[in-house]
Amino acid sequence: MTDSKDAKLRTDTIITHAGRHPRDNHGVVNPPVYHASTITFATVAEWAARDTAEYDGPKYGRSGTPTQFAFEEAVTALHDGYKTMAMPSGLAAIACAVMSFLQNGDHMLVVDTVYGPTRARVSGNLLKRAGIEVDFYDPAIGAGIKDLVKPNTKVVYMESPGSLTFEMQDVPAITGALKGTGIVTIIDNTWSSGYFCKPLALGADIIVEAATKYTVGHSDAMLGTITVGTDAHYQAIKLMSSSLGYHAAPDDCYLGQRGLRTIGVRMDRHFVNGVKVATWLQSRPEVKRVMYPALPDDPGHEIWKRDHTGASGLFGVELVDAPAEAVTAMLDGYKLFGLGASWGGYESLSLPNHPAKIRTAVPWTGTGPTVRYHIGLEDPDDLIDELAAGLERFNEARK
Repeated sequence: MTDSKDAKLRTDTIITHAGRHPRDNHGVVNPPVYHASTITFATVAEWAARDTAEYDGPKYGRSGTPTQFAFEEAVTALHDGYKTMAMPSGLAAIACAVMSFLQNGDHMLVVDTVYGPTRARVSGNLLKRAGIEVDFYDPAIGAGIKDLVKPNTKVVYMESPGSLTFEMQDVPAITGALKGTGIVTIIDNTWSSGYFCKPLALGADIIVEAATKYTVGHSDAMLGTITVGTDAHYQAIKLMSSSLGYHAAPDDCYLGQRGLRTIGVRMDRHFVNGVKVATWLQSRPEVKRVMYPALPDDPGHEIWKRDHTGASGLFGVELVDAPAEAVTAMLDGYKLFGLGASWGGYESLSLPNHPAKIRTAVPWTGTGPTVRYHIGLEDPDDLIDELAAGLERFNEARK
C-alpha cells in the first residue's frame, strides 16, 4: 500500500488508504478497535519516555489508542494538514479549539451566521463566564474584517456556508487581511467535511468539523475533529484537550474512519441529489428562495465555485408568507423526511427554523417561514414527490 505521506495523492485515493497500516495489524484491512484505560510499559525507562517528543504511542486511554490515531491520521491526510485531534463531538471540537487560544480579557470575532450552539453555548456561556468578549460580524465582510480587530482580538471564527441561511464567506480575503497579526483563524468546515473544501489551503489556521455528520455518514456516532497546520497550534489544542479531559470513544473513532472510506461516493451523491431537489423547489410558487450556494443564482455561488469542488445536501428554503400551522401540516405529513436536528447521514431530514431570532450583526430580512432540508441518498424523484405532496398540504392549510 502506498503511504499517503510519500506521494501527492488525489482526494479519493487519500480517503481510501490514509491511516490504514495492515502490516501493523496482522494484515487486517481496517484498523481494529482498541478499548483501553490503563496502558502498561515494560520498563521504567519506557515509562519515562512516554512524555518525550519522540514517543507517539498510547500513554493512557484518554490520550488515545491506535484506533483514534488511525482516524486522526486519515483526517489529517484528507486536509493536507499537520495533525488532527479527535473529539467526543463537533461541539467539543469547537469549544476546545477556541478556548485553546483565548483567556480572560481577550476578544473573539464570530460570523453572525454561525452554528447555533457555537453562539449560545460556547460564545454566550463558556466564553462569557471566562470574561472573554465576543462580537459577531457580517458574513460578507471579507477583507473588511481588519476594521473590527481590537488590540485584544485573538481569534476570528468562520463558517462557510453559514448555518440555516447558507451565506458564503470569502475565506481567503479574511485570512489574507489577518496575516501577520498573530490572530488565529478557525473555520467550521462541517458542510463540506474536508471532501469538497480544504480550508488550510485557503489560509485558515484551524479546521473544526462535526465528524458526527458526513464523515461518519450513518447517524450512529458522536465525533468531532480539530485539524491544524502547525505544531504550535497542535500543542496548544493538545494541552487544552488534556486539561478538559476530552476523549473520543474508540468505537466512534472506528465508525469515523470506516465512514471516511466512502465519504467521496456519498458526498457526490448528496451533491447530485441536492442540486436536483433544490432546483425543483426553485420552480415552485410556494418557495420564495432556496438558499444553496451550488445554485447559479445564489449570492454566494461564485465564492462557492472558487473554493469548493462540490456541495453537500444541506440547504435552506424560505417559503411564501403563511401561518405556522401551514408549515406544521407540511412537515408532519412527511414520511421520507425525518424531523431532526442533525444531518450528514444517509437519510433526508427537515427542520423549521427562525433565523431572525439569533442574528445580531446583520438583521434577517426574510419575511416567510424557513425550513432547513438535508437531502439524503434516496432516489431524488421520490423525495420530490414527497415534497410536492407536502406543499399541497401547505397550500390547503393556508387557505
